[in-house]
Amino acid sequence: MNIIEILKKRILVLDGAMGTMIQRYKLSEEDFRGERFKDHGKPLKGNNDLLALTRPDILRAIHAAYFEAGADIAETNTFSATRIAQADYGLEDAVYDINYYSAKLAREVADEFTQKEPNKPRFVAGSIGPTNRTASISPDVNDPGFRAITFDELKEAYKEQTKGLIDGGVDLLLVETVFDTLNAKAALFGIQEFFDEIGKEVPIMVSGTITDASGRTLSGQTTEAFMISVSHMPLLSVGLNCALGAKEMRPYLQVLGNKAPFMVSAHPNAGLPNEFGEYDETPEKMGNQIEDFLQEGLLNIVGGCCGTTPDHIKVISDLAKKYQPRSKAKAD
Repeated sequence: MNIIEILKKRILVLDGAMGTMIQRYKLSEEDFRGERFKDHGKPLKGNNDLLALTRPDILRAIHAAYFEAGADIAETNTFSATRIAQADYGLEDAVYDINYYSAKLAREVADEFTQKEPNKPRFVAGSIGPTNRTASISPDVNDPGFRAITFDELKEAYKEQTKGLIDGGVDLLLVETVFDTLNAKAALFGIQEFFDEIGKEVPIMVSGTITDASGRTLSGQTTEAFMISVSHMPLLSVGLNCALGAKEMRPYLQVLGNKAPFMVSAHPNAGLPNEFGEYDETPEKMGNQIEDFLQEGLLNIVGGCCGTTPDHIKVISDLAKKYQPRSKAKAD
């Protein structure tokens, strides 16, 4: 069934944090290397995207756990799977394979669940993260005009990632955790260029991140300015994720809920990190806060980011069933 038609009828649930779940496995350097990279010259521990090639069993188990919890959409484990981000590990040449195999295994798990529950089809979203470079801000305080990356370099990297994800069978693309809108524009340009080349398109979600109580992205935009900046594309949805817990995200979601010409998504963190960088918010507490969004009719897609687990997604999924999705008519 078409995801756009389903979204008109009910709120869809995105999965939770991949990194949080991977950490539970306490993986070694050898897990990340596998056979293919056992002689690689740089340390690879912590390169979670690589697990599609070296420990696909773990990713399958995590996807299955989120689907069991009620998720409708699984994100591929490709948040840092661009040539730019993988350069830190010397793995630029593995980028296509990382994206392709991550998408392929998520697709297989999604299809297994759809077969079991045909009335609840499962979807796969290709996760496209922001990279570790910014096109708008200088990393050198003494040289404000310096940029560590160009728009064209970003565009080409995102285009390469898109090819792997589409070839692997994703249903949609999620450009997420956008802290620099110029990076997101490069991603959208690369995606559209690839669509034009293959003569096929999939829906695109864009999700920004408000970095602190200022209510702005890292590159200085308000929520409304961010939304307007990406509105030249016919997006499936615009939304917010990461950096904030559900409680702190609410005022910015209200802006999108009232003004967005697209569907609206949110996948907040499980609260704010504690002094050890861990997330303590229980599924029940997070659920109570997300229920406020649902009661207000702000959302079409809801899930979890850092610190969220299948337990969080189960609570969110049960709540989402009780409420009607946001109507785009609000934005007219």
